[in-house]
Order: sequence, then structure tokens, then C-alpha cells
Amino acid sequence: MSSYDPAAKMLSGYQPLDGTVEFYGRIRSILRSDSIVADVGAGRAMWHSIDVSPVRRELRDIRPHVAEFIGLDVDSAVLDNKVTSRNLIIKEGVLPLPDASVDVIIADYVLEHIHSPRSFAAEIDRVLKPGGYFCARTPSKWEYVSIAARLIRNKSHAKVLEKAQPGGRGAQDVFPTAYRMNSLKDVRRLFGGYIDYSYIYTAEPSYYFGNRYIWKMMYLLHRVMPKIFVGNLFIFMRKQG
Repeated sequence: MSSYDPAAKMLSGYQPLDGTVEFYGRIRSILRSDSIVADVGAGRAMWHSIDVSPVRRELRDIRPHVAEFIGLDVDSAVLDNKVTSRNLIIKEGVLPLPDASVDVIIADYVLEHIHSPRSFAAEIDRVLKPGGYFCARTPSKWEYVSIAARLIRNKSHAKVLEKAQPGGRGAQDVFPTAYRMNSLKDVRRLFGGYIDYSYIYTAEPSYYFGNRYIWKMMYLLHRVMPKIFVGNLFIFMRKQG
């Protein structure tokens, strides 16, 4: 049986509450032609070849719109990233960039994997220019997928995600989770003094095992449950200076 895609018959292949369109649309609104942008956790950028929506691909394709787009990751797979200007490996938690050298830092589904939040936040602050933006998307620690992930052993995550998230990440792109900076309170405490534009966003379900009826049930839950239980944190912090 083929996997159910709720956006298959929608114009340009994305749903009305698409989280990727919302997140990257906001990022694109702050970019300038002279911006230096770093993507922390850039990985191989497999979305560029597997995402069926041209709108999502275009929004995520940062490089043509800025002066430089730098890919950063702890995994050497980032060296194969073809959508960036250049790629660098993060070693021992240190971002391989000079102080105050970047206008925008993106961390898309990265914060849930951070085991040392204070050190991570300090590195973000060090690298950002005054007036620069830190933009992150991550699940709320109380979101149902986050709770399920904490109940399932890390080594089993790839196998579960392969079934639950159609067209999702390969096993090599799944990393251990920690959920140590996955509430707005956590992030605001770590980035005290920043101008905060963050919010909780509820998108359509991503985890529905490719099943039409499970998707409809999860869609209903997303509409009636409090945002903290079904939403992602959309973090937009601006460094003052």
C-alpha cells in the first residue's frame, strides 16, 4: 500500500500550516544580500533532493540570497552538503568561526540534541554580531513526540522514525536526544538580554506512519490540544548591540 501524503493534491505540495514554510519564511524576511549566515547542524541537506515541494526547497535555499552560507555540524557528513558556500566541522562544542562574525545562525531541529545548553548558548553569543539573529526550530519538551522519544531508547529512534515519519530522515541523520533546552523558559533564560520574538507553532502532523486515518486523528488532536503538547518552539532571538 502506498504511503498517504496529505499535501499530494495541494498546490505546490505543501499544507496550509506547513512548519517549514513558516520557519524559513521568517528567516528569509530578515536576510540581506550582505548577510553572513551559519547553519548549525546543516548535515547533508538531503531535503534538497527529496523534498517534493518546490516552495519549501526554494525557501530553504539560503545561499543565493546572502553573501555567505556556512554549514556547520559535528558529523563529517556536512562536508558533502551542496547547498552551502563552505562547510566546517564542529569539534568539542566549539563553533569554528571568529567572534562576532555571523549575522544569522540557524539551528533547525538541533536544540533537542544539545547536552550542554550553557556552553552551546555561549558559543552562539560569541559568534553572533551585535544585532544578529539566532533562529531555531525544535519540539517543545512536552510535545507528544518529545515525550515518546524520551520513553524510547535513543538507539531505537531511527527505526521508529523510519516508520512514523514518511519521507523522513535516514538512520545516519538521526542523533541522540536530550531535551535540555526545549521550553521557551529554558531558551529565554539562556539568551537573557536578547530581544525575543519566539513563539509556539502548531503545524500539521508529521508522524502518522503514512496512514490516512492516523493522520486525520492526529490532525484533530493538533487542533484541540494546547499548543505546548502538539507544537514546536520557533525561536527567534536578536542580540542587542
